[in-house]
Amino acid sequence: MAHPPLPDTGDLPLDEFRARAAELVDWIAEYLAHPERYPVLPPLDPGATLAALPTAPPDAGEPLRRILDGFERDVVPRLTHWNHPGFLAYFANTASVPGILGELLATALNTNAMLWRTGPSAAELEQRTTDWVRQMLGLPEGWFGMVTDLASTSTLYALAAAREADPALDVRRKGLAGRDVPRLRVYCSDQAHSSIHKAAMTLGIGLENVVAVESDAEFRLRPEALERAIAADRAAGMRPVAVVGVLGTTSTTSVDPLAAIGAIARREGLWFHVDAAYAGVTGCVPEFRHHMAGTELADSLVVNPHKWLFTPMDCSVLLVRRPEPLKRAFSLVPAYLETAEQDAVLNYMDYGFQLGHRFRALKLWMVIRAFGVRGIADRLRHHCTMAAEFATWVRETPGWTIEAPHPFSVVCFRHDAPGTLEQSNAHNARILDRVNASGEVFLSHTILRGRYVLRVAVGNLRTERRHLERAWTLLREAGATA
Repeated sequence: MAHPPLPDTGDLPLDEFRARAAELVDWIAEYLAHPERYPVLPPLDPGATLAALPTAPPDAGEPLRRILDGFERDVVPRLTHWNHPGFLAYFANTASVPGILGELLATALNTNAMLWRTGPSAAELEQRTTDWVRQMLGLPEGWFGMVTDLASTSTLYALAAAREADPALDVRRKGLAGRDVPRLRVYCSDQAHSSIHKAAMTLGIGLENVVAVESDAEFRLRPEALERAIAADRAAGMRPVAVVGVLGTTSTTSVDPLAAIGAIARREGLWFHVDAAYAGVTGCVPEFRHHMAGTELADSLVVNPHKWLFTPMDCSVLLVRRPEPLKRAFSLVPAYLETAEQDAVLNYMDYGFQLGHRFRALKLWMVIRAFGVRGIADRLRHHCTMAAEFATWVRETPGWTIEAPHPFSVVCFRHDAPGTLEQSNAHNARILDRVNASGEVFLSHTILRGRYVLRVAVGNLRTERRHLERAWTLLREAGATA
């Protein structure tokens, strides 16, 4: 019996792709050329986009033109626009043109570099690119590097390696449950990122075993407090395994005394991980290189090019001085993934829990080539100069105070208000809400020693002095009326 002909199940015609892609590139170029076309923070109306989108998938395919029209109409106006030059919240970042093109190419190639065989040039380009990052940070030769998605993943991998580096634990084979194993302890500053705590949760170490070490007046970990905590835990029969130092804390961008922490870690036999997700890139700026002192003692370090190296989300680089513990933590090669050359090449699937491995390194490689180390340094230096000028405005204006040192391009500050601390905190929260409601700039906040503190983070390539001037005008106006 003859079967009816099948419908066309192939991809969309390439002529259609060429036409729509040309339109899309033009749209992106216009978007980047006019980054203030949309409010940086959209009207906060939860459910509005859901209401605009069809509740059921289409039965028949729709023309790409109609899909793109819907994207521009229903999605774009309700986005928070991270490419907006008035985006001064969290850690401001940039999707640069070379990075966008690299992302486009990686998507088109659709390479899965889980094995060297499944993407030979992708794997080797990643090796070279991560070594470029190592050189930019001034780390010694011989470190292993890989590109992950986020610092949270990189930190998880680092702490998994730390756990595996203790041969007495043998967690790979025996796990932690149902064994007479001492409680494992991880140490970090009370200013450290929550990803450390999440990694401890995931790895079975537990939240209670992440020790928040006291920080000093400049929000840096106190080495003497770290030593006391380790000694107390050993006396109590616990097993210290790792310490995390931070180069650019999330709230204030403070820099822990890495050399002192590294010396303690070496002496105590602990894995030393450095969270340099934000500020590690400043290692390529000569006048900031001193902040890297002590990183050469680290066992692992993470830096995020998607934060301050103009690379689109997502892109994190994990650097490891000794890759063997990382490989022992994750390598598992089933028969169907064995290859003849596996002992002679680097297979990235062996160094993380994800089997698939996106070609993220391509966009980073293109960004570094397009800007060059000197060009990157010039742009970082400019951001820090603008932030320092903003801090001067705050410092010289009565009623406003700087709340933390600002070694890089983030400034923490607040407006003084009469009344209790609770009332003053509420006053500053209202300032933030009023400024953000303008749609012209977007700021974020943090809590420092119980005080509600406003933050300005400069990091977008398109941010100019006038955007900071406008932010400062809006802040002062809100401070007078909040």
